[in-house]
Amino acid sequence: MATQPQVISTGDKSWINRHETFTQPVADIFTILNGDSGNILQDYNATVGALQTLIGKAINEGKTLRALGGCWSFSDIAATDGWLVNTMGMNILFTISSTSISTRYSGNREQLLFAQCGNSVQELNRYLEVHGRSLKTSGASNGQTIAGAIATGTHGAAFNFGATQDFVAGLHIIISPQRHVWLERASRPVVSDTFIANLNTEIIRDDKLFNAALVGIGSFGFVHGVMIETEEKYLLEGYRQLVPFNDSLKHVMETLDFTNAPLPHGSEIPFHFQVLINQYDLKAGAFVTTMYKRKYAEPYFPPGNTPNQAGPGDDAPAYIGLLTDFVPAAIPILVNTLIKGQLKPSSWTGTSGEIFTNTDTRGKVLSTAMGIQLKDVITVNDILLQLNDNAHFPGVFAYRFVKQSDATLAFTRFAPTCVVELDGVQSDQTWNFYRAVWDELDARGIPYTFHWGKINNLNEQKVKDKYGEQRDHWISARNRLLPAESMNVFSSPPLKNLGLDIIV
Repeated sequence: MATQPQVISTGDKSWINRHETFTQPVADIFTILNGDSGNILQDYNATVGALQTLIGKAINEGKTLRALGGCWSFSDIAATDGWLVNTMGMNILFTISSTSISTRYSGNREQLLFAQCGNSVQELNRYLEVHGRSLKTSGASNGQTIAGAIATGTHGAAFNFGATQDFVAGLHIIISPQRHVWLERASRPVVSDTFIANLNTEIIRDDKLFNAALVGIGSFGFVHGVMIETEEKYLLEGYRQLVPFNDSLKHVMETLDFTNAPLPHGSEIPFHFQVLINQYDLKAGAFVTTMYKRKYAEPYFPPGNTPNQAGPGDDAPAYIGLLTDFVPAAIPILVNTLIKGQLKPSSWTGTSGEIFTNTDTRGKVLSTAMGIQLKDVITVNDILLQLNDNAHFPGVFAYRFVKQSDATLAFTRFAPTCVVELDGVQSDQTWNFYRAVWDELDARGIPYTFHWGKINNLNEQKVKDKYGEQRDHWISARNRLLPAESMNVFSSPPLKNLGLDIIV
C-alpha cells in the first residue's frame, strides 16, 4: 500500500445500487484508499487532506459529491449525478485513551470506539467481539458502512434503545476545502483538547447541530469519522415461533405491554421484538421473533447457517427475492411455499454479531418501510389485508419496534415507532401495492414517515407535512454548518426533490 492516501478515478459513468432498484448516471466514481505510513493517526489525517483537495476540485468544476458506502439503500437517497466517492477502503479504527476523553464525559470510558466512515457494521462486529464489546443495536443486515447506516437511520428492533444513530457520540465532518470540525452535543461532552489537537480540527458543541447532522442523508459535509458508544459483550437468547394472530398478540403490538404475553418468557420484556405476517396463511399464526439480552458467558453454541433457510437475524429481504417468474394468481401459493421453506420455529443463543450476519440478498427485492404510531398498528395491518384482497402482494408484512430518536430527521420520530416493512419481489405488482398503501394511509389521515434508505414517494410537500418544523430546523442547521459552496457540492437531485437543499 502507498504511504500517502490515494484518490483513484475509475472513469465509471453509471452506478447501480446493491439491490439493483435503479441505475444512476454519474460524472465519475472515485475510490479513496488510506495511506500506510505505519502511523494510523497520521494516515487518518492525511486522508482528510486528500478529501479536502477533492472537495475543492468539485467546487471548482461545479460538481456535486457524495460519499458511497455499502450501496445498501433501496432508494436513490445516496445517489448524485456528479461524483461518488467509494469509502469502503477507509476503515481505520481507534481505541480511545483516557487523555482523549473529556473530564466531563458522563459515560463509561471503556465503551468509546472511533471508526473511520468506511468501516462496515460487519467489520465493527468482528473487532468488538475480539475486544469483549458489542454494538448497542444494528439493522438486520450488516453490509452497510457505519456512516451510511447512521445517515439514513438504519434500525433493528431494540425498542428500548433506538436505531444506529442513537449510539453515536461524536462526528468528524469535513465541511470545506479549508475546514473540518468535530461535532458533539453540548449537553454530553465526549472528547478532550488532546483529541482535537491530534485530529488538527476544531470542536463544535451544539445539541441542535449534532442532532441535525446525525441523520444527515449524506448532505452535511463528508462524515469522515464516527465516535460510537459500545457496551460490554452480551448474548441474545432468541426465539422464532408461530403465535396465533389474535387479540393477545395484537395487544402487545399496539401497546408493547408484555404482561402475560404469549411469548417464551411471558411477561419478561425482550430486547428485540418483531412480527412477520404471511397474509396468505393467517390461520397458521404470525412468526414472532423475540430476543432477550443475557450476560455473556461460555460455553454456548452460536447459531450456524442453515442452507436455503433464513438465519436467526435475517429479515424478509434476505430471501423474498426468491419469488421469481410469478403470475398474480399464483402469488398466494408461491409465498406460502417460500415462507414454509425459509422460516421454521427455532431458538438460538449468540452475540449480536453472530446473529445479525447478513451482507446480501437473494434475488431482486423492493422494500418500503413506514414509521407509524403504536395506536395505529392494527388499523394499518387491517388496511394491508384489505388491499391485499384486491391485488395480491408478492411479499410479506413485517413489524419492528424502535425507540424514538433525537435525530432531527430520524424517521423513527414517534414514541415509540412501529416500523411497517413491506418487502416484496421487484415487480409492477409490488409498486402498485405500495402506491395503494400510501394513498390509503393519506386518505385516512394516518401519520407516517418513510425510512430514508427505502422505497418512498417523498417530495418537498410531503417532507414538510411529515416533519413540520423539524424539517426547518434541519435546513437551518445545515446552513449554519456549511458554507454555500459546500452546500452546493453536498447536494443532489434527490435532495432537491425533497426540498432540503435550500440555501438561506
